[in-house]
Parts: sequence; C-alpha cells; structure tokens
Amino acid sequence: MKVFIIAVGNKMPSWIQQGFNEYIKRLPHEISLQLIEIRPEKRSSGKTIEQLLCSESERILAALPTACRMIVLDEHGSQWTTLEFSRAINQWLLDSSAIAFVIGGADGLHSSLKRAAHKTFALSHLTLPHAMVRVVLAEQLYRAVSVLQGHPYHRN
Repeated sequence: MKVFIIAVGNKMPSWIQQGFNEYIKRLPHEISLQLIEIRPEKRSSGKTIEQLLCSESERILAALPTACRMIVLDEHGSQWTTLEFSRAINQWLLDSSAIAFVIGGADGLHSSLKRAAHKTFALSHLTLPHAMVRVVLAEQLYRAVSVLQGHPYHRN
C-alpha cells in the first residue's frame, strides 16, 4: 500500500520531524509512506494570496503521483471518527493503487486543488499549524492501520 503526504513547507523544526518520524517508523512494512515537501512561495514577493496559492498548487500537482486518490486536508472538510477514517482508508486502498494526502501551507490550498480532490478531510475544525498537521496525520494513519489490523493501539 502506497501513501504519500504532499505538504507545502520545508525546513520544519526538529520536534516536528521527530514526531512525524516516530509514527512513520511504527507503520507496518506493507505501508510505504513517502513525504513530499513542496517549497512554499515567498510571501514577500508582492504576489496576492491567490497567486501564491496558484503557484503552490502547480507544484503540488506536478509532485502528485499518477493514478492516486488525492485527499486534501482542510478545516472545512468532512470530519470522521477514527473508525470511520480507518474504513475510508481501507476502501480507498481497494479502489486505487495509492493515496496522496495534501497539506497546504500557511495560507491553505488553492480552491482549484480542493475542487480536483477526491475528498476533503478535516483532522479538526480547529485551525492547526500546517507543520503540526503532518504529525497528527501520521499518528492518525498509524492508528487507522492499527484498527484495520486488529492491533489494540486504538481503544473505544
């Protein structure tokens, strides 16, 4: 099973990288997870937010693996319980060869990218720092896979 996390932003603090790596190393070997970092547009370039997001969107689409299911993370997306998320992952993996979760930068994602997505998913209706979303998503992926494998990590 191939899972990609395409995230706008690079040069993350070490504690973000450590948290992300902790959950990634816990994933079973059958799960191939790859983080693809997208260089954010410089906010001092004089471009409008729309132009910045459009440029980032182009880089995201260029990095998107072919024939994958694109799930964008956005605070206005659907919220699920952990069990619902694990069932969705299971179904997505049955329907396609790979899943790509897309995390926007400080200003979010361009509306065209959201429209092109197969699903818009919210980890929370709270606004989360985009760097923190990587860690929370990695943990939730680990938790969802644990549920699918009958591992006792998740408790109801």
